[in-house]
Amino acid sequence: MSVEPPSSGRPTGPPSGPLSGPSEPPSGPPSQPPGSDGAGLPSPPPRRPWWRSAPRLAVLATVVVAAVVLAVVFTRSGGSGQSGELFLQAAGRTGPEPFTQSTAEKSSVPPVPASPATGSAPAHAVRQVDGGAPGLYGGTRNISSCDVERQIKALGADPAKNKAFASVEGLAPAGVPAYLRALTPVQLRMDTRVTNHGYRNGAATAYQAVLQAGTAVLVDGRGVPRVRCACGNPLTPPVALQSTPKPTGDTWPSYRPSDVVVVDPAPRIIDIFILYDSEHGEWIARHRGDTGHDDHRTRPPAKPSPSVSESTPTASSSPSACGSSPGATGGPTPCPATSTAPSESSSAPSSEPPSSAPVTSPADTSATSPAAPAS
Repeated sequence: MSVEPPSSGRPTGPPSGPLSGPSEPPSGPPSQPPGSDGAGLPSPPPRRPWWRSAPRLAVLATVVVAAVVLAVVFTRSGGSGQSGELFLQAAGRTGPEPFTQSTAEKSSVPPVPASPATGSAPAHAVRQVDGGAPGLYGGTRNISSCDVERQIKALGADPAKNKAFASVEGLAPAGVPAYLRALTPVQLRMDTRVTNHGYRNGAATAYQAVLQAGTAVLVDGRGVPRVRCACGNPLTPPVALQSTPKPTGDTWPSYRPSDVVVVDPAPRIIDIFILYDSEHGEWIARHRGDTGHDDHRTRPPAKPSPSVSESTPTASSSPSACGSSPGATGGPTPCPATSTAPSESSSAPSSEPPSSAPVTSPADTSATSPAAPAS
C-alpha cells in the first residue's frame, strides 16, 4: 500500500513539546461572547426600577391628584355627614349665583311664636316638621307669593340654566314648565334648612343653607320646598351634618340655630294646603298647584302650626308622626307650636356661599314624590 507523502511544512505526528495552556478542560461553563445569552442571542438591556418608568409615574401622579380632588369635594360640597359652612339667606335678598332674577311677590310674614329648645339637644341637632301640617306655611289670600310663569319664562330664555335646573330636580329640560306649574307658592313661617343650588360655570352647585322665615318658595305635593323664588334656585332636602357648622352669609336678629327646622315630606300627597294669612288675620285653603286664584277662607285648625321634634343628624327616611290622622279640617292633625322666625332681614351684605361641587345626579323624579330629607 502506498502512503501519500505529507505535504511540506505540516507536522505528521504529535507535538514534540508540551501544549500551551491547561491540560484539563475548565470546570465552569464555556465562555460566551460579550453581549449574548446562553443560546447565543443578545442579552436584554438591564431593567430600570418601576418607579423610574415615565408612564407609571404619570399614572401614579394622576391617582394622587384625583384622590386630593375628591377629598376636597367631599369636604366642601353637600355630601352626607359633612361639617362645613352653613349659608344664611335673608328673605328679601337675591343672593349670589342666582338662576334667575327674583320672581317673588311676597317676602315677609310674621314669625311663628317660638318655643324653647331643650338644652340637652346637640348643637347640630335639627328640628323636624311635617310638610303637611296646617300652619307650617303662610300666604295672602288670592295672591301668589311667586310669579311661576315669569320663572318659567326666565329659565326658558336660557337653555343652559334650564338644563342645569332640570338636572337638580331629576327632570328632562322640556319638563321644567310642567314641573313648576305643579308646585304651590307659599311663604316660610320658620327658618328652614335646605340644600340650595347656585348656578356657576354652566352647572348647578350645591351648598347647605338656612332660608329666613318670610321667604317665598314653591313646595311640592308633600310640602317640601323645591324653589327659592328670590333667585330661582332649585332646592332639595338638606344633608346630615355631624358637627356644628360655621354660619356665613346674611344675619337677622331672631336667628337661633336650635330653632331652625327641616321639612319632612308629608306621609301622603297634599290636596289642600292650610295657610295662615297674616295680612287679613285669617286661615285660607289653597289647592295644590294653584297660585292663589281659588283661595278660600277656612276654619282655624284645632291646633295650628306644625309639630317639631329634635333629632340628631342621621338620614331621615320616614315622615314625622304628626299629621298622620285626619284633623278637624280634614287634613293632617296639627301639633303644638314651636320654632322661631326672624323679623326683617339685616342690611349686612351677603357673602359668597361655600364652594361646592357641580351636581351630577338628580335629587328628585317628580313634583309629588320627593326624596326623603336628611336630618
